Amino acid sequence: MGEPLMTPNQASAGELLQLIRSGRANTRTDLQSVTGLSRSTVGQRLDLLNRAGWLRHTTNTSTGGRPSHRIDFDPAHASVIAVDLETRHARLAVLDLAGTILAEHTGPLRITDGPDQVLDQLAAGFPDLIAAAGVDATHICGIGLSVPGPVDFETGRVVEPPSMPGWDQYPLRERLQTAYADHVGPSMDDGPVPVFVDNDANLMALAEHQANHRDCSAFVLVKVSTGIGAGVVVGNQVYRGIDGGAGDIGHIRLHDRPDALCMCGSHGCLAAVASGRALAKELSRLGVETASGSDVRRLLAEGHPDAIRLARDAGRRAGEVLVTVVTLLNPGVLMLAGDLSGVPFMTGVRELLYQRAMPRTTANLQIVTSRLGDHAGLIGAATMVVEFLYSAARADARLNRLAP
Repeated sequence: MGEPLMTPNQASAGELLQLIRSGRANTRTDLQSVTGLSRSTVGQRLDLLNRAGWLRHTTNTSTGGRPSHRIDFDPAHASVIAVDLETRHARLAVLDLAGTILAEHTGPLRITDGPDQVLDQLAAGFPDLIAAAGVDATHICGIGLSVPGPVDFETGRVVEPPSMPGWDQYPLRERLQTAYADHVGPSMDDGPVPVFVDNDANLMALAEHQANHRDCSAFVLVKVSTGIGAGVVVGNQVYRGIDGGAGDIGHIRLHDRPDALCMCGSHGCLAAVASGRALAKELSRLGVETASGSDVRRLLAEGHPDAIRLARDAGRRAGEVLVTVVTLLNPGVLMLAGDLSGVPFMTGVRELLYQRAMPRTTANLQIVTSRLGDHAGLIGAATMVVEFLYSAARADARLNRLAP
């Protein structure tokens, strides 16, 4: 496998875990070769991971020689709670560490009721969800929360979210930890359950990229539902900007719509013209009772002519903004997701992109729709938890606490 990639005797147990999880090294021999560690030192590191219950071992079928023993990360040794919070409903799920959904629930919930009521309502549903998943509550290792607004990832707080009145700078992590403890109890590490929060488009991009586009070094997902936002993955990492504002394309202003009032208080924002909320408003004006992006989605599925026409027009308006996004980032994949992401909207986006972008910008661009659908936010929220808790540094810190 070539020269060792790490300094001999320096690779920690957490770093070995990353090699195993990524599939780069799944036997003791491979781990020795990649790290330069001695056989005994690899054995010591693996003992730590085995005692934590994080690995599973299988024996490969022999083809004549000595059978090899494969080492893999065990996705069943713990579980994650994921919450995908929308403006009018929420999805909750328990997943294993590989992102497999074990139990799921979707119910009505109004984000405008404010964080205290919403978070209590969410936590009250956790015990039944955990029971439905068939896992022990003490095996829950963390909670991932997806929200429809900008998030400062370091603090876990939403920042000036137009569609989330009363949530600005609210201590989401601490409040959800308290609510979880009240309804469920302690986490598997006997302390407050770790809570992680991020923007919904970021988490959808993370999930879709890992599931289907790992080889794409620049990936953009645009979610078009009640509002409009984008998630960007560059070099296998979510790009969030300085304080979580990256991808907030719904509030880029169009030059010719000063009459369109946005929820953020400005006029002419893309979201005020081309989002599900904007189309619902226009359809209602035409006499078609429509309250939300979900209603627009239903009308599109039914083939309603006005909904189809407006969705295609909305795609063109979004395309005006996405020409700049695609030119700046030069992504390999542009994915459309959310309530409006069907054929009419995509057709409008394609028309503008191929008309206005330089040919070389779109020559290697795939424009696709979501593969994970309504589960993308849940899977992304769970992935966020796992990627943090089982990173090399965090894994080593947890192993040190578990050591006798």
